[in-house]
Amino acid sequence: MTVKQLANLLKATTVAECDFDRQIEGGYAGDLLSFVMGRATPNCAWYTIMTNVNVCAVATLTDCAVVVLCEDCQPDQLLVDRAQSQGINVIATSLDMYQAITIVAKQG
Repeated sequence: MTVKQLANLLKATTVAECDFDRQIEGGYAGDLLSFVMGRATPNCAWYTIMTNVNVCAVATLTDCAVVVLCEDCQPDQLLVDRAQSQGINVIATSLDMYQAITIVAKQG
């Protein structure tokens, strides 16, 4: 599945678009950044409610394909600006993490 397909599936809005044709090869749900750094895999979709600029650092370190902000969480402007400058895909959905992941799982 591509980032664009995921965004459509989750009825997500675009926060920052770098490469929506990038393939997603897994997923990770978590908000404790140190756990995400150690456990998220490259090319994954990272589901979180974290909305600060530190998300960009973790997304870069893990090389995730997309950050999915769940539960209508709105990113702060520093996150938006940094994601755009560093080429990080970020989308936002009203779904909670469980709902979002369940929708994706039903597709695969």
